[in-house]
Amino acid sequence: MAETGESDVLARLYAAIEARRGADPEESYTARLFARGPEKIAQKLGEEAVETVIAAAAGRREEVVTESADLLYHLLVAWAEAGVAPEDVWAELARREGVSGIAEKQARSKGNADGV
Repeated sequence: MAETGESDVLARLYAAIEARRGADPEESYTARLFARGPEKIAQKLGEEAVETVIAAAAGRREEVVTESADLLYHLLVAWAEAGVAPEDVWAELARREGVSGIAEKQARSKGNADGV
């Protein structure tokens, strides 16, 4: 998938996150997140998701923008912690392109006895 300016920004942010993995947690918020482990990273991701949802539900555009930026940052930290590169996600999105969302969800549910 050819990268656009937007995905270039995410690629640069991901690279910066990876570069801070071994940094001093006293000097880098990203390093501090990594040092605190996957549970804290997941907690922060959830907090940012909730803040984004609240802003969107209230129709506060500027807050949606700033909270979305926070959400994307924390999502990329979670990806890095899990060993997921942005290209992995882009490939999955490309695979789903042109497939009905309902059909795609049903295909995933067939492999799961719970239908989740």
